[in-house]
Amino acid sequence: MRDDEKAIQGLRAATRMAPDDAGVHRLLAQRLAAAGMADEAHEHFRAAVALDPADDESRLGLARLLIDAGDSAAALAVLEDLMAAAPTEEALALRARAISGAWNVAPVQLESAGKRDRRGPPDAFEIGSDGYPEGVLAHRDVTLAKERAHGPVGLEGLAPPEPPEALERPRITFADVGGMHALKEEIRLKIIYPASHPDVYRAYGQTAGGGVLLFGPPGCGKTHLARATAGEIGASFMSVGIADVLDMWIGSSERNLHGLFEVARTHAPAVMFFDEVDALAADRADFRSTAGRAVINQFLAELDGMEARNDGLLVIAATNAPWHLDPAFLRPGRFGQAVFVPPPDPAARAEILSVLCRNKPASEADLNRIAHATNGYSGADLKAVIDRAAQRLLVESLRDGVIRSITTNDLLAATAEITPTTTEWFLDVRNYVRYQNQTGFYDAVRPYLK
Repeated sequence: MRDDEKAIQGLRAATRMAPDDAGVHRLLAQRLAAAGMADEAHEHFRAAVALDPADDESRLGLARLLIDAGDSAAALAVLEDLMAAAPTEEALALRARAISGAWNVAPVQLESAGKRDRRGPPDAFEIGSDGYPEGVLAHRDVTLAKERAHGPVGLEGLAPPEPPEALERPRITFADVGGMHALKEEIRLKIIYPASHPDVYRAYGQTAGGGVLLFGPPGCGKTHLARATAGEIGASFMSVGIADVLDMWIGSSERNLHGLFEVARTHAPAVMFFDEVDALAADRADFRSTAGRAVINQFLAELDGMEARNDGLLVIAATNAPWHLDPAFLRPGRFGQAVFVPPPDPAARAEILSVLCRNKPASEADLNRIAHATNGYSGADLKAVIDRAAQRLLVESLRDGVIRSITTNDLLAATAEITPTTTEWFLDVRNYVRYQNQTGFYDAVRPYLK
């Protein structure tokens, strides 16, 4: 009898003598898997996970066997809790394999899907007595039935949206964005100059693209600037919202996110813009369910370019609440460059007012005077001032039948009625600047605190 057979027999005897010992079940399962006895190994991995849900080695072994058996949906569920606790390289690699194979389902599996129980996905995973997370098998059956009706919908089967559905070509450029000259220069260094000076960038080992996090008070032009960045270089632009990513089915949100990144990579140079990114990149410690943490893990993997290179892909994210972001997003290589977008200064406010007054009868207005009278106003606040004055004159013009120009006094009167919306944000951020700024993240905000 060979040594490996003797070891397996000995471990089988040990499991009969100590059926509640998860470690013995794991050792036996590993031996069985190495010997090609997948079915029996499967049973003992399941037993080990049921006895000790925190046994990472058993969960990895179970996931590996499930993937090899073509049951990738169940493998993904096993891996989610494991990755939330400790996203090791092996777990990430297994998860990538599982995602790739989860939706390439053989016809025989599809036929059997119609005979099983149909239930929705669970809100969170708990390991059941069978060693699988509760509800996983039922959720897999629902997914298989959906595929039978509509075709594959996974990473490999996902038909990425074709332009212009997912992508657009913005017509605005930096000339349409008032102020923010330092910020514009930083963006030029990220994606514009690499295209015009490729030899210089290659000499220093730099590539086009990367990640930039814009944070600051609402209404200060973060979204407008991201769109103008794409227009400046004629790049494709993709604005990604929560509804484009999140889905009720387990695993679908991650696939949606991956599909959007693949579309952008295919059409590089491209700019992906995630507005209110804290909704998709929140601190994982705030999530009780593993479903939300899985989306964050996928987001991190896409930024790292694990499955494809991100050369020529600039990812711009914007948030009004950077304190809610998972710290993992702020390390170099992801959103390692965080840029504070402050309320515009007087010169920038004059530029913004000039842009806003285009195609309006406002030639008589002293925009510099209005700029100095609107300290602390965001770009959105300035637009509200212009709109308020224009609407008042519109009513008068409809009544009198005469189109009158917007004057300085009209704008000053509107200014008195509009309260700057940035004040509340600076009150919120004050404590973070004072007590949670060990890394210097909020240093750029400090000069703006009164």
